[in-house]
Amino acid sequence: MIELAFLACLSAMPDACEERSLYYSDLTPMSCLMGAQPELAKWVVEHPRYRVARWSCRLKNPSEQDA
Repeated sequence: MIELAFLACLSAMPDACEERSLYYSDLTPMSCLMGAQPELAKWVVEHPRYRVARWSCRLKNPSEQDA
């Protein structure tokens, strides 16, 4: 599984940031890198109070559990 991990910060409060992730089971790491910006742009449209400060694609470690 590929994780598109990103840091989302409130536009009005740039120091108020949260780590977020989108998960994909049908992508390679390279296709994640190529498609990340359009996916993040869609996320920002759906969450207009936030901006994306940074992002990365990585393999999700199966032993990690989401909170």
